[in-house]
Amino acid sequence: MFRFNFYALQFQSSHLSFPCPLNPCFRTTSITRNHQNRIPSTYYCSATPSKSSGEIPFLFDSSSQQEDENEIISDRKSAVAGGIVALGKFDALHIGHRELATQASRAGPPFLLSFVGMANVLGWEQRPPIVAKCDRKRVLSSWVPYCCNMIPEEFQVEFSSVRYLTPRQFVEKLSNELGVRGVVAGENYRFGYKAAGDVLELVKLCEEYGMEAYIIKSVMDKSHSAANLGSSTNSKEKGQVSSTRVREALAVGDMRYVSELLGRRHRLVLMVNDQERLSVGQYKVSAPKSCLLNLAPKEGLYEKCSLFLGQDNVKQCRVVIDTKFVYVETESDIFAAQNLQLLHIEFGDSST
Repeated sequence: MFRFNFYALQFQSSHLSFPCPLNPCFRTTSITRNHQNRIPSTYYCSATPSKSSGEIPFLFDSSSQQEDENEIISDRKSAVAGGIVALGKFDALHIGHRELATQASRAGPPFLLSFVGMANVLGWEQRPPIVAKCDRKRVLSSWVPYCCNMIPEEFQVEFSSVRYLTPRQFVEKLSNELGVRGVVAGENYRFGYKAAGDVLELVKLCEEYGMEAYIIKSVMDKSHSAANLGSSTNSKEKGQVSSTRVREALAVGDMRYVSELLGRRHRLVLMVNDQERLSVGQYKVSAPKSCLLNLAPKEGLYEKCSLFLGQDNVKQCRVVIDTKFVYVETESDIFAAQNLQLLHIEFGDSST
């Protein structure tokens, strides 16, 4: 027998259901593996934690605990030592990823652990990221209210170094090499060579290596917009929010749906190293799409966007995207005096 911490929290918005971000959930249960390897009944949180006999709170937030964890981190070499790592692919940093970080923060310092170099190793076609690399820290900082006033940190592992690890070897690496104290994963998470391990095995192995394991229900997408994407969405997703859905929503220019999936407005970042490539007018600036640092939405006109020329310099604008260029238009003369190198464009909820 082994200890399995499984909590399922649900919150209803107009289109999406996802775990409630700030109410802690208390419940543990022991299960045995049966011949069907089924996950047992889930437990839903309420505003008042259960205090029944034998129930152990496993999500908590105390200052004394935080001080102890800081001491643990200082005694280890790994950047994630003593921390709680969320496992997954964090391309979009969508609301499902945010929930993993939220639950990790309730048990300790939160980290997002992901793999780099997968496309090169596996021969995948290179794709632009959904979130520009230079913009990820801003997004993670916006999660502070959900993550016990902590900013989740990213920790990346070269995929080539773990590609052939068995599930046991992977957990052993987390424990012995990285000094991780616990992990958080979604209910459909798989790991190890050829995705051989599931969450049941993850929990079992974590217990063997003295680590905590928290498995959470998937954040489900109940938006009517999901049906409009057609049959191209991966059937394996079973309706959960995913980076694939974000990409497909961007591909059809449905920015309201993109905002729902991300939990924020999509931000496009352009970097201009050569000013001659930038066409600047009194009320308009254009740049080739080769300047894009992340994924743009479908070609078309987008109203009610925001142009960020600095932390406190935000202007309303409209954006036109065609096959080769991105055009930004404003109603005020703001471009002439600007030394434009980075353009941050945040899209409103209007669609093409």
